[in-house]
Amino acid sequence: MRLSSGFVIAAALAASLAAGPAAGAAPAHPASDPTPPGETYTARFDNIDVDRILKSKRLFTNYFNCLMGKGKCTPDAKELKRLLPDALTTNCKKCTPVQRAATGTVIDYVISSHPAEWAKLSAKYDPEGRYWTTD
Repeated sequence: MRLSSGFVIAAALAASLAAGPAAGAAPAHPASDPTPPGETYTARFDNIDVDRILKSKRLFTNYFNCLMGKGKCTPDAKELKRLLPDALTTNCKKCTPVQRAATGTVIDYVISSHPAEWAKLSAKYDPEGRYWTTD
């Protein structure tokens, strides 16, 4: 499998890793992040335990259903759903270093543990196969 430009479909399942601030809120920006403030998604969720979210059937299902438009969205998941197309088309350009690092973990887990859900997410968010290929 080969990952291409918009590799963050599965990052959506990591709850808020790529989520931006609520409307009108100033984004958090840690001093350790070399990207200038305002040029990344908020870092306020960078300490989220990705493994806990992915391994919780309830949390995984809730985020998956939200992203698929089949369930209620928490405010964080709703924001993530809103930002996902931007993250895909820009190759996660606005992701923080922590968000980029978590993406590989999320993708590997979802592909290996939830291949049917991965296929549905890919069909919804990358129907033309521009961002994810399996060659």
